[in-house]
Amino acid sequence: MSLRTRINGMSPGASQAFKSIKTSQTSKSNDFDYLGANFMALKSRIQDALLTQVTSPENLSRDELRNLIWNIVEADKEIAPLEKDALVRILVDEILGYGPIQVLLDDPEISEIMINGANNIYIERQGSLVKTNIVFRDEAHLRATLEKMLSFSGRRVDESSPMVDARLPDGSRLNAILRPLAVAGDSITIRKFSKDPFILSQLVQMGTLSAEMATFIEAAVRGKLNIVVSGGTGSGKTTTLNAFSAFIPGTERIVTIEDAAELQLQQDHKVTLEARPPNIEGKGGVAIRDLVRNALRMRPDRIIVGEVRGGEALDMLQAMNTGHEGSLTTVHANSPRDCLSRIETMVLMAGADLPLPAIRSQIASAIDIIVQQARLLDGSRRIIRITEVVGMESGIITTQDLFQFDQSGVDEEGKVIGVFHGNGIRPKNFDRIRAQGVELSPSIFGLGL
Repeated sequence: MSLRTRINGMSPGASQAFKSIKTSQTSKSNDFDYLGANFMALKSRIQDALLTQVTSPENLSRDELRNLIWNIVEADKEIAPLEKDALVRILVDEILGYGPIQVLLDDPEISEIMINGANNIYIERQGSLVKTNIVFRDEAHLRATLEKMLSFSGRRVDESSPMVDARLPDGSRLNAILRPLAVAGDSITIRKFSKDPFILSQLVQMGTLSAEMATFIEAAVRGKLNIVVSGGTGSGKTTTLNAFSAFIPGTERIVTIEDAAELQLQQDHKVTLEARPPNIEGKGGVAIRDLVRNALRMRPDRIIVGEVRGGEALDMLQAMNTGHEGSLTTVHANSPRDCLSRIETMVLMAGADLPLPAIRSQIASAIDIIVQQARLLDGSRRIIRITEVVGMESGIITTQDLFQFDQSGVDEEGKVIGVFHGNGIRPKNFDRIRAQGVELSPSIFGLGL
């Protein structure tokens, strides 16, 4: 993308852009509103000056570009001193970043950005939703920014294909749906991920699970149990899956399969596969199910599917049942029992002509542990249950809860009060874990030695 193209994609309405900058400084002042009429002239002069000095702007770092633009702005005597700093930030964000929302992407405390049309942008910070004063100039500016965000992943979105899942260079997950399907205007949701993935001990400190639960999960992963992380939207399933994967030994070959790659595994020996949507002619698409089948031919020790949501559930179960122990995946469900029912339904979606008892038998033999995660009223994420799949009885999959979180109320500040505890049950897979050379004390489950 040329420098001129990048700059011409900027918002000509400096009034709104400067409001974005002021918002980041917790100010709603209209001190810069009068610049609206002058901004295009300022932009044009800076553009011309940049084009005379830079032949390959895409090779410049953010600091290098900022310094270059600052020197140009500083030398322009017609720009008022109060305008310079904000003007430089706007230009850098538009050229190298994503315009008005770049300040939100740079904020490590923001976990999610929700854009509901050009004038309504919300964020999630520490579990709470907050509306910002940041806006795009108009829908055309929003659409141009979206196309820039999609350019990294090679995905497209238009009237013929109005929905898209993609990722940004920093690993953030993006979903977009266009007008008129989004009635109020193009809707974009960006799920941010920490540059340094959380480890399980940090999740314990944050209150996501107890130390005893973490000890069991570590043993279960090292002991090659097949684990499903279940939970609703925004409950923290991917973060938890990342933390669990850290216990996979570096000597094992891992293949990850995702719709949009977002897992941040720390092991060196890993192969990351990403699904591909069909092209404008409806051809060339590669589904997660195709990737799961192909992964079986890649000599994996472990297969991690970012999220099972369709017919690939059958292929995943077959992989778990054919020697690929210790595999991990996530499922959208509100309870362990709902998780099993969802998997049944997804296997039926594969079109396999299997009777329900056969499907349940495959599920019972493939899945060892279900980790149920939830987003509570105060916005906190908790693992509310760790459930073991025991087997089949009278055609029904039987389970037992090893650990759970019991909520007792909410304090004066709106924080959820509750305790984690083991249920005093010795896991069916206890000896299997120990057979893998992993030590595990019965006391963590609330049992005596």
